[in-house]
Amino acid sequence: MSTWDSFSAGAKQFLNDVVFQYVPKLIVAVIVLFVGWKLINLLNRVMKRAYDRHKVDPSLQQFLHSVIDIILKVLLVLTAMGIMGIQMTSFIAILGAAGVAIGMGLQGTLQNFAGGVIILLLKPFKVGDYIEQGSYAGFVEGIQIFNTTLRTYDARKIIVPNTELATKSLVNHFNLPQRRIAIPIGVAYGESVDKAKEVLLKVANANPQVLQEPKPPFATLEKFGDSSLNMTLYAWTLPENYWTTLYSLNEEVYAAFRREGIEIPFNQMDVHIRKEE
Repeated sequence: MSTWDSFSAGAKQFLNDVVFQYVPKLIVAVIVLFVGWKLINLLNRVMKRAYDRHKVDPSLQQFLHSVIDIILKVLLVLTAMGIMGIQMTSFIAILGAAGVAIGMGLQGTLQNFAGGVIILLLKPFKVGDYIEQGSYAGFVEGIQIFNTTLRTYDARKIIVPNTELATKSLVNHFNLPQRRIAIPIGVAYGESVDKAKEVLLKVANANPQVLQEPKPPFATLEKFGDSSLNMTLYAWTLPENYWTTLYSLNEEVYAAFRREGIEIPFNQMDVHIRKEE
């Protein structure tokens, strides 16, 4: 057999083995991936509408969406690999051999997944709550499979691993339907405490965001300071109105004290200069 005949026979064998056998499988696998990906996205939208219809907790919605989306897409990729003729037993054997290394590498990831499950079961917070944990603080935007997303007041996004929020202490400012405001105010010695309390309560009761439940506004003399009578105004408001109510009460109290002639003292320092003779 000539060299050309050998080359021709080899080329035909290559075409038969690669082009005619693997290319069709590759095309089918790509089609399956494309169609499957579209169907998974469609299923996610259908499930989202079902969640909304049955009023499923938004926190649980996002977590389930993450889990189901990842599982379905992994199964889709494995299916496409099977269509292409990749031996799954060999693939699984390779994964099994690397299981220890993968497990150690994914240890933190698995802990975050477990943390997400704990958060959903115990519900220390939910989507929309304002929480603080260590140096993190913000509104909960989403609880994903491995992390939780927070949005700060100045529109920054913080991504916190679930294990941080599931295993450490945190403060949930929206856990209860009302939140109490405490405003410390210094009043000069010699001023009438009763008059100051009357002005403070008048200001608080006139504010539309101040609630009368669970308790009406309350003002008291807390202690005698070095240069002032230290009073405190307590008032309740909705958690989402906390900051706006606090700031407006500060301004209104200051304006009311000025109108009523109630002095708010401030620290002063007297400097005596001694002339040496």
